[in-house]
Amino acid sequence: METAERTARGSAEALETRPSTPSVTSSTVAVMLATLLSMVLGFGREVVNARYFGERWELDAFLVAAIIPTLVFGVFSGALVSALVPIFSGYFAAGEDEEAWRFSSTVINGILIVLSVCAAIAWIAAPWLVHVVAKGFPAPEAGVTTRMTRILLPAIVATSIAGVLQALLNAQRSYRAAALQGAALNLCTIVGVLVLFKAYGIYALVFGTAAGLFAQLLVQLPNYLRRCKYRFVLDLRHPGLRTLGLILGPIVVGSAVGQVNLLFDKFFASTLEPGNIATMQYATKVVGFPQQLFAVAIATVIFPILSAQYASSNPAGLRTTAFNGLRMTALITIPAAFGLIALARPLISVLFERGEFTPGDVVRTAGAMQFYAVGLLGIAASIVLTRCFFAMHDSKTPVLVATAVVALNVVCSAITVGPFGVNGLAASNSISSLAEALILGYLFRHRIGALDGEPVSSSFVSTLTASAVMAATASGVSTLLWHVRAPFWQHAAILCAAIVSGAATFLAAAVFLRIPELASLVDLMRAYLRRRPAAGSSAAET
Repeated sequence: METAERTARGSAEALETRPSTPSVTSSTVAVMLATLLSMVLGFGREVVNARYFGERWELDAFLVAAIIPTLVFGVFSGALVSALVPIFSGYFAAGEDEEAWRFSSTVINGILIVLSVCAAIAWIAAPWLVHVVAKGFPAPEAGVTTRMTRILLPAIVATSIAGVLQALLNAQRSYRAAALQGAALNLCTIVGVLVLFKAYGIYALVFGTAAGLFAQLLVQLPNYLRRCKYRFVLDLRHPGLRTLGLILGPIVVGSAVGQVNLLFDKFFASTLEPGNIATMQYATKVVGFPQQLFAVAIATVIFPILSAQYASSNPAGLRTTAFNGLRMTALITIPAAFGLIALARPLISVLFERGEFTPGDVVRTAGAMQFYAVGLLGIAASIVLTRCFFAMHDSKTPVLVATAVVALNVVCSAITVGPFGVNGLAASNSISSLAEALILGYLFRHRIGALDGEPVSSSFVSTLTASAVMAATASGVSTLLWHVRAPFWQHAAILCAAIVSGAATFLAAAVFLRIPELASLVDLMRAYLRRRPAAGSSAAET
């Protein structure tokens, strides 16, 4: 109770001493650039994987092996970051730095002990874990997957400790080192494959990934050692642990739901022909680009605004902010989805068709990507709506809805995987994502009411119309100019021409149809450009 009161008091003090707007802007821009770097390197990693491994069964084995440590990391460490930030922030705001060092050291030492034991147990149980996750794998493929899993398992310790360091640094408003974790992972993976492939084959990807997971910890160590103090202590009676347990529970459940969904995807795909798990990986990577770059950014920006409006009992402001965020999300993700569907084959061909990635792989991956793209708006809207519920201190509703949606996805996947293969799995994911967004949207609107004079339906229809015209234009340009045997540079130029013509068509249609969100987006860009010089001259410590 004392810790909770201290945290609340510290949060209030933090509001009184919050950094200036230029400082916040500078930090936000730095994080966005680091995220963009990570995403670009992530695409580079998939391009390298396609070049060397295509959609062979060995890549399927690696993706299954990687999901097992990810299950532990995603459920535990990812939730740990969200739970630790407010606790650490409370200690620092109250001037109790020594308590923060003692508590953080207790968490780090506890993780080191507990997860080392868990990794050892999982190493022994690896054959059984592989059988559960990928029941359809034949014995040789399962054996390779088991060996890969055992190589990757120790990384769960490093990634979990990296999560604690990230929470500590973020609580002190230091973001850059933590934001570079994804870039470090992807860079190590790329280098590992390029350097070790001739000697180790598919295991070059395993070794590079393992090195990258440890690099997520190493990239934060210099900043941690400079800002924080480690204590060789394990204080199991520390009051912070009680607070951590209360906060961590619902977040772990929510994280576990998402990881279970990934597990079922791999389970069903393992019953198909070799290469289908790799197909899903490539397709979801491309579809996830606009989701990560735009939807997550919008949700991140409006989250503190929504929280402040809820805390100050401003339901009208909360309603306006939430609906504006959803409209902006729709303005970006709907045309992105139409574009991905219209240009699926040329896009996959330009990105991946080389080396082991064959024209047949292009067809299969492009088809799956089109079905995944149908659910892009659902995924993006669910991210924003989940943050809306969190801002209102309601974590149960999103978790319950997500659990029901996982059940829906499992049922749909079981029905469609037989007759439609990987396309059925992709369609099931899209159906589930759209259902989740619709349910969350209905519950959120029921909770806060509709926006006065809200032109949601007309704006949505206008965006759909402009996106359809854009897709027709882009597809027509691509079809007219595309030649299968043309060199890579010509294919890339044709794809760029199709994208540019489609974007120009969408903007013209949006202006003609007077989509209001377009004007808002332009105003936001102008406001950012006006603030940029001030942010650049600020010496914000991040």
